[in-house]
Amino acid sequence: MGGGWRQPAGGHYPVIDPATEQLVGEAPEGDTADVDAAVRAARAAQEAWAATDPRERSRVLERIAELLAERGPALVPLLQAETGATFKVARGMQLPTAADRFRRYARGALEPDTVPLAPQPVGASALAPGGLIGAAAVRRPVGVVGCITSYNFPVVNLAGKVAPALAMGNAVVCKPAPQDPLSCLELGPLLKEAGLPDGLYNVVTGSGPGPGEALVAHPGVDMISFTGSTSVGKQIAGNAGRGMKRTLLELGGKGAALVLDDAVGRVREAALGSVASTWAFHSGQICTAPTRLLVHDSLHDEFVTALSRYASALTLGDPTNERISVGPLISAAQRDRVEAYIAGAREQGATVLVGGERPTHPATGFYVAPTLITDVTPEMTVAREELFGPVVVVLRFADDDEAVRIANSTSYGLYDYVFSGDTGRAWRLAGRLRSGNVGINTVQRHPETPFGGFKESGVGRDGGSFGLHAYSELQSIVWPS
Repeated sequence: MGGGWRQPAGGHYPVIDPATEQLVGEAPEGDTADVDAAVRAARAAQEAWAATDPRERSRVLERIAELLAERGPALVPLLQAETGATFKVARGMQLPTAADRFRRYARGALEPDTVPLAPQPVGASALAPGGLIGAAAVRRPVGVVGCITSYNFPVVNLAGKVAPALAMGNAVVCKPAPQDPLSCLELGPLLKEAGLPDGLYNVVTGSGPGPGEALVAHPGVDMISFTGSTSVGKQIAGNAGRGMKRTLLELGGKGAALVLDDAVGRVREAALGSVASTWAFHSGQICTAPTRLLVHDSLHDEFVTALSRYASALTLGDPTNERISVGPLISAAQRDRVEAYIAGAREQGATVLVGGERPTHPATGFYVAPTLITDVTPEMTVAREELFGPVVVVLRFADDDEAVRIANSTSYGLYDYVFSGDTGRAWRLAGRLRSGNVGINTVQRHPETPFGGFKESGVGRDGGSFGLHAYSELQSIVWPS
């Protein structure tokens, strides 16, 4: 922090490889004093950075992207060891995507921050004489942003917060997830080498909630950007509200994939592949995953049979083996949590068609086998709560109205999907879904769309130019013409 390393008074804590259960390394055990030092460093550096020519901010961010692309391959082993991500995820979707985000916001630093407003004739009042009044809306930096990130994509998630925040002239204090903070710490020297002034990027790690809570409560922090569970997000929202801090909260999801009765041919294949991606894509540890398959009665048996074969054929094991498609969950606690949900589904009358038992191989690691659960009803816990594991539940519906009711029946609303041979029908149905994002015949993302959720899936939006909006305040300036 502040351009250098600080020795933590609380020592260090172990970071464990979820595949081998062996020590990866040790991370600093930060405390309130460390958070305070980081916030003070950020506060001292932010004003000068905000006054820096946007072209210079852009140059620094572009250089960060170049260094990430250059050094990324060397960081993959560390990233894999602390996250348990497979080669495909770690090598293809972690560091390259982080570089893309810094590159995107290198351009973003140059986007216009002023919206001119047409002059308006205003009558005289007790406040001021009348006249033709001009105005503009100007985006200003928020100040110091506390970035609290999730464990599933530590570097990507951090880049998605840090890059737009820096582009807008803010300073950041980052609190990575306790399970895998080491790669986030490695970013510090890289950003410094790229020319980022000292004090603008600060990282405080810790094994418990203390540093994050101190960051949210600190009076020197102007905004909290958090990605993680809805339960923690609610706590942050309440605590941040006491200081009227701005918040950007990207929380949990319970994605529904609605497969309509006309989903045949290529659309059918897209639907099957998209739902099946839940198992192999970081072992289901992704908030946008289509973990609920809502399938029309006429296609139900066909889809269950196809997905059962797919799940049974997936290879589970050491994520450093390029042939492995399903790696471990992040921790023993998360594995136990997912197993409890599966057991609960059985108790409530669902059928665990594939998986559901703890794998006997590998002998170490926090693995959950790809699991397919059928005979699920909307009231069951596994149909309503986010599991964050390689589990797909299947629900059936008779018509579009019932599909919409089931899709909207959870407290979440982050990402849903509609698969139909009639894209006009799918568009109309998407408008009825209480979800911040809807994919039609794809689970692919568009990088410029506003990303965030309805209901308990969050507050605010980032992504593309919307990310610049999220990390800025609007200031209105008025003058007589």
